[in-house]
Parts: sequence; C-alpha cells; structure tokens
Amino acid sequence: MVQAYRLFAQKTDYPLHLGVTEAGSKLPGAIKSAMGMGMLLSEGIGDTIRVSLSEDPKEEVKAGKLILRSLGLRNDGVQVTSCPTCARTQIDVIRLVEEIENETDKIKKPIHVAIMGCAVNGPGESKKVDLGIVGAPGNHLLYKNGQIVKRIKDNEIKEVLLKEINELANGD
Repeated sequence: MVQAYRLFAQKTDYPLHLGVTEAGSKLPGAIKSAMGMGMLLSEGIGDTIRVSLSEDPKEEVKAGKLILRSLGLRNDGVQVTSCPTCARTQIDVIRLVEEIENETDKIKKPIHVAIMGCAVNGPGESKKVDLGIVGAPGNHLLYKNGQIVKRIKDNEIKEVLLKEINELANGD
C-alpha cells in the first residue's frame, strides 16, 4: 500500500485517499493503519483517510483522529499523556485514563491532561500540560498550567479532573 501510494503520488497531482482496507480487528488494524498512513502523511502524501477495522465504525473514526493527532495534523479534544504502570504507581492509572478519555470524548477544545502514577515522572509531565494529576501516598497533586494547585484524596481524583477539564472546555 505504501509503495503504491508513493509511486502514484510521483505521477499525479490528484488528491489521494489513504486507507488500509484489510487492516483487521481493533488493535492490530489500528496499528497497521497508523503505520501505513502515518508514513505517507508524514511525507506529505494523502488528502483524506479512512481507517477500516473489523469493529464498530465509531472506533474507526477514533483511530483516524488519533492518527492525525499523533502526527500533529489535528489538535482538538482532550489528549491524555499517561505513564505505564509500575510498582511506584499510587493511583489506578489504567482505569482513570480510560474513564477520562471516555467521558471527555465529545469535547472539541484542545486540552492536554497528564495522568501520572507517581512523583518520578509525574511532575515533569504535569508541568507541560493544561492539567495534571500526580499520584502520591495519601494525597495526590493536581497541576494546572504547570503549577500545583491542590492536593486531592483518592476518591476525588476522577471528579476533580472532570470538573477541571469541563471548566477549561467551557472557558470558565
């Protein structure tokens, strides 16, 4: 697919629609699509894209948006930076990231959120984003625009993050 598009792009100025038709199921298909389309888009080849997955069409749209966002070609919605989990993690990063992404998927305003499990990488990442949470024993740190603004208890993390995200999204 990549070679065919490269050859065709050398021979014509027609707009090109990119797609990997038989990509597969959700994760393998999204990775194949990201690799193929990502290479071409980063070379300036491609005008429209279609991610084809053996999955709910909503997942195809989500994957396409993420491909464009990862390449810096689209900058809308809530983007979450998170750490891999390890023994130092003080919060349930996996669950929290999934819940925040699902509950903010309709927001259009670009908002960057860091969800970091501990104080090793958390402060550095949280200083570079609009909102950040850093897991700490007992009280977790909430960052806003690079500054610590308050400490949060375990049972308040999701509620506080969603409130802050919605305030940013609505210009409050």
